[in-house]
Amino acid sequence: MANDSSAKQPIILSLGPFQGITDFIYRQVFQSQFEGIDKFYTPFFTAIHKADSKNLQGAEIDPKFNNIARLVPQILTNDHSELFHFSNYCAGLGYQEININLGCPYPRVAKKKRGSGLLPHADSLDEILDQYFAGNPLPTGIKCRLGYENPTEIAALAKVFNRYPLSELIIHARTGKQLYKGQVLLDEFAAIVTDLQINPGYNGDIFNTAEFADRAIRFPDVKHFMLGRGILSDPFLAADIREIPVNSDRKQQLYQFVKTLYEQRKAFSNNKPSAIGRMKELWSYLKYSFDEPQVIWRKIKKNNSFAEYEAAVDQIFENHQWIGQGFPSDEEAPDY
Repeated sequence: MANDSSAKQPIILSLGPFQGITDFIYRQVFQSQFEGIDKFYTPFFTAIHKADSKNLQGAEIDPKFNNIARLVPQILTNDHSELFHFSNYCAGLGYQEININLGCPYPRVAKKKRGSGLLPHADSLDEILDQYFAGNPLPTGIKCRLGYENPTEIAALAKVFNRYPLSELIIHARTGKQLYKGQVLLDEFAAIVTDLQINPGYNGDIFNTAEFADRAIRFPDVKHFMLGRGILSDPFLAADIREIPVNSDRKQQLYQFVKTLYEQRKAFSNNKPSAIGRMKELWSYLKYSFDEPQVIWRKIKKNNSFAEYEAAVDQIFENHQWIGQGFPSDEEAPDY
């Protein structure tokens, strides 16, 4: 549905949630060193039916570890009571909004009718949302795809979405079956915008400023753009989209970011090797904004000790060129 005032609305840029990467440590360090992102989302919570669920007791959702201007907790569920419990819990912590993950494409999730696996079942989703919104929950948004099996599923989903007071609707312009392969379905995304009573946010394959400009022109009513793999490979992307000057040596600033993130992960894990694993997950994206991504990846992935990892990072920043905005559009990598 076109909005006559949409041209006056400011653009929102958000950072999409990535399991294993964009946790509370990443968000805090990112916000302290880079500009341009308005809104952050937690990676999804799941299995939280009980009030004393261990999955809700960690730093990931604790406000004192999340000094983020605008943070939205996300849940992966197909159960209205679990959803309502999560909403109440987040409200008690002072959060202003939650998000339902209907986008996760992985078969192990989808086969349980969760994430994008729920999208072919519009009637079931309608029932879940009907019972959930009857309880007057926190403002609630949805992140989804155009469908699971095929993009025609979004037509039935639009009718469901239109029945509820969603705080936002973010659509990744792919199907669940695509995972992150192939091209984004821009025509299918454009076709559904007019059927929705809410202007949707757009997500999918914004890897550089030129691709953002293309989406902004193609979808003039869209005022929320969620950045994913593109900003993990180049954390300056949001600032570049907003044309915010970066008054520093980008390579040196990136080095400080990587170093600070690593040191904080290491300290929080009490010097456990899991800190290296988390950094490797980030490097699986970050490598693409350097001149020789595969060479860099070989240097990173083989390291299992802190000394080896630290030496490899120093060698990369000493010997390789930072290019930026380098994620290849045909590369598959997991995000949510």
